[in-house]
Amino acid sequence: MAKAKLNPVLQELYGSVGDMVFRRTRNGGVSVIRKADMSNVKWSPAQEANRMRFRLAVAMARGAMMDPNRKAEYEKTATKTGKRAMDVAISDALKKLKQENQ
Repeated sequence: MAKAKLNPVLQELYGSVGDMVFRRTRNGGVSVIRKADMSNVKWSPAQEANRMRFRLAVAMARGAMMDPNRKAEYEKTATKTGKRAMDVAISDALKKLKQENQ
């Protein structure tokens, strides 16, 4: 993998230019990838169900992050596990959805 040191002007580079996507890595670097072409993908029924379940979990997590008390709990857990608070909230929502469907 090629590595480059960015000057201060480009250190906050993120978003897309053409078919290239610039995104921040967890350790503070910048990765450049080609934008995925998903126009011809045919999702199976199981994939559609999983995508719908994940959409619902993200919506639940966003709602939970609006509550300052729950957000503080997720941030505390995230600090312990080395994850982001939103990721912990999504994981929690997915577990709740799985328990409801059993």
